[in-house]
Amino acid sequence: MQKQIIIHMNTRKYTLVINPGATSTKAAIYEGETEVFTENLSHPIEEIQKYKEVADQFDYRKGAIMDMLKRHNVGTDEIAIVMGRGGLTRPCESGTYEVNELMKQECHEGIQGKHACNLGALISDSISREIGLAHAYIADPGIVDERPDMAKISGHPVFDLDPNREGVIWHCLNQKMTGKLYARELGKHYEDLNMIIAHMGGGVSVGIHNHGKVVEVNRALCGLGAFSPTRAGSINASKLVEVCFSGKYTEAEVKKMITAEGGFVAYLGTNDAYDVEIRAGKGDKKCQLLVDAFCYQVSLEISRLAAVVNGKVDAILLTGGIAYSKPWMAEITKRVDWIAPVKVYKGENEMLALAICGKEILDGTKAKIYK
Repeated sequence: MQKQIIIHMNTRKYTLVINPGATSTKAAIYEGETEVFTENLSHPIEEIQKYKEVADQFDYRKGAIMDMLKRHNVGTDEIAIVMGRGGLTRPCESGTYEVNELMKQECHEGIQGKHACNLGALISDSISREIGLAHAYIADPGIVDERPDMAKISGHPVFDLDPNREGVIWHCLNQKMTGKLYARELGKHYEDLNMIIAHMGGGVSVGIHNHGKVVEVNRALCGLGAFSPTRAGSINASKLVEVCFSGKYTEAEVKKMITAEGGFVAYLGTNDAYDVEIRAGKGDKKCQLLVDAFCYQVSLEISRLAAVVNGKVDAILLTGGIAYSKPWMAEITKRVDWIAPVKVYKGENEMLALAICGKEILDGTKAKIYK
């Protein structure tokens, strides 16, 4: 006979936030919008390599989160809601979703890619059920697609994405949160504004937020937009065909060039943007060329998006880990501030975003159903 879990909801006050990355899992406890603590749970590469598939890391990463709660003396009966980072499932609209069986199945399969973010919904759901909560939740996953049909034409039907299965992959959670924080500072709502928001981290995505909907954004993971520390960005299609049929590389190797071993890694042998900045500052001409090229390409992405809303842009927001670089942000600002005022938000707000979405659910907002 299964043991019944009896928990008094009035003892629960915390939101557990879970954000899995490639070699670490960020986990945090929030009370409302206030961070109680955050840990970046490191997963050494030699440990990660023991697992054949990302989904196989489930028990290892979940165990690390549960150990973290014990270290901080957080009782599971104090957790009111568990929020996880969304995975690479099918395209959907923005919002907060209950984790259901269909979502878990697609995260486990990795239907748009086998990325660590797929574990967010799986681990959150397991912990929620284990501690007596009915549901776990995710919010604004990186596969949100709010573009109009005309923005989905590739130029040849063979290369068009299947709208029922494939879409853009971008930094939706941080971009949306950054836009909401900016609007809050103005005493306005996110939906009141037109904003171009550039997330610059391991990957780069630049989106135009048109009164609450991102109607154009580059597919940051798979070879579109500006290059980044690890990704190739938009590349010469004819040259790509030559490389693919050269016989020198496997399909997996070519994909790795585009998604994991492009950008700074390919040119400079490092994925550390700060290291590149330091080397450029010391007179390394190759590093300086790559810095100039990066700022140039991000500026081009920002500039082209102004056309989507006929130049009516209220603000340009620069965010992500690379936004800590004052000289790089100054260079991008110099190139684009003719469009609209520019504001920098250093780092990313993904953990806060999930905490705020969790608070909204606890306050009575109804979650969406993934289907």
